[in-house]
Amino acid sequence: MAYEVLARKWRPKTFDDVVGQEHVTRTLKHAIESGRVAHAYLFVGPRGIGKTTLSRIFAKAINCEHPNGVEPCGTCEVCRAITEGHSLDVIEIDGASNNKVDDVHGILDRIQFSPVSCKYKIYIIDEVHMLTPSAFNALLKTLEEPPPYVKFIFATTEGDKVLPTIISRCQRFDLRRIATPMIVSRLRHICSAEKITIEDDALLAVARGAEGGMRDALSALDQLISFKGDALTEEDVLAVFGLVSRKSMEELATAVLKGDMATILSLIDRFDSAGKDMRRLTVELMEYFRNLLVYQHVGEGMANLDATPEQIRSLAAQAPLADASRVLQIAEHLSEVEGRLRFALSVRTLIEMALIRCARIARTVTLDEILRRLNALDSGTAGAMRAADAAPVAAHPAVPPPPPTPTRTAPSPARPASAVAEQAAPPPSPPEPVPQQPKRVSTQPSAAIYDNLAFQQAMKTFNGKVIEVEDNE
Repeated sequence: MAYEVLARKWRPKTFDDVVGQEHVTRTLKHAIESGRVAHAYLFVGPRGIGKTTLSRIFAKAINCEHPNGVEPCGTCEVCRAITEGHSLDVIEIDGASNNKVDDVHGILDRIQFSPVSCKYKIYIIDEVHMLTPSAFNALLKTLEEPPPYVKFIFATTEGDKVLPTIISRCQRFDLRRIATPMIVSRLRHICSAEKITIEDDALLAVARGAEGGMRDALSALDQLISFKGDALTEEDVLAVFGLVSRKSMEELATAVLKGDMATILSLIDRFDSAGKDMRRLTVELMEYFRNLLVYQHVGEGMANLDATPEQIRSLAAQAPLADASRVLQIAEHLSEVEGRLRFALSVRTLIEMALIRCARIARTVTLDEILRRLNALDSGTAGAMRAADAAPVAAHPAVPPPPPTPTRTAPSPARPASAVAEQAAPPPSPPEPVPQQPKRVSTQPSAAIYDNLAFQQAMKTFNGKVIEVEDNE
């Protein structure tokens, strides 16, 4: 008997076996249970996530002779024929090679005949976006009002290329990429059933390489088993697919957050010398900082935090190293660099410069932080001024007077006559020089002192230093 690859051997047989598409399977099961099966469905999503698989399961569920509730039994003649692909009433068509008007006319001619052995005649058209506009238009009338025994199921990876007139006649389901923890759990189950020994970090590396596609993950696992046998390690996966280990990725992220330029350059040199995929490294590093940003905002309870428990523990340790605004700037910069890598002559140089800039972003003081510090200083200064105003004058300690200078102070310049005339009374004659006595310190001098021209002249002479002047009034 010919060998059957894991992707076909472990293709889901029931709705409950489908991983990561609960929003679609729940709707389809409720539609079958309540008898509200539509005449046309459109499944949209990336490769390897279950579009064709769901189409076959749905076809078996509505045609099964002995259903288990809403699940197909998988053992009757109808289920086996659909699974093996030779049912006369479930026709799978490749839209890429049957995309002309004549091909659609052939479908319309066969629709007029009733099903042979099933309750419904089902047409599954894969990659339906490849049909020409003329072929789409030829299908419009029949798709809107088909015979009661005909159902259409369309699958495509590019839903935006399907005509709006086609979409309006279908029930559309957008399938999403499968989360990494779900792929790891499914791969662990398959390896256990196949008697394959594999490390947890190796499973994570396979799931990372699959980019959300279960079929890609199973194909990669099949290739690894052929390469290394029944015992697989993380080094085997990294050697085959050119990925960076989980610990090395975490080490590089920590170096960026700490601004450690030497470690960053050393790691990039090691990755490049080992032949790692540098473009893929940038994408994974951007996703890593995205997970860190999500963790900083909502914690590990976030449903769409695409990380395993080991990765979540690392995120918890790295979260205090930088605030969320810096992590957001790093992720945005890596996103810009990822778009420029395909045009770069030296990928390594561009990545090194990008990571050095990210490290500077992580450690450089931002404008928001400067404003926060200024506001804090303003608040502290205002509080101190309010406390000083509220305190009584007597509470201030007396300031000792300045020591007497050994040289004699030059006399003040003569006042102009006009200034003397403006005074209400002539100034008193200057007293005889007496030994300088300690003067009383006044913390709140009266206004008369500031009106004294001699005081103002002293202020200018001594460059703004406060000179104690006795209030003669």
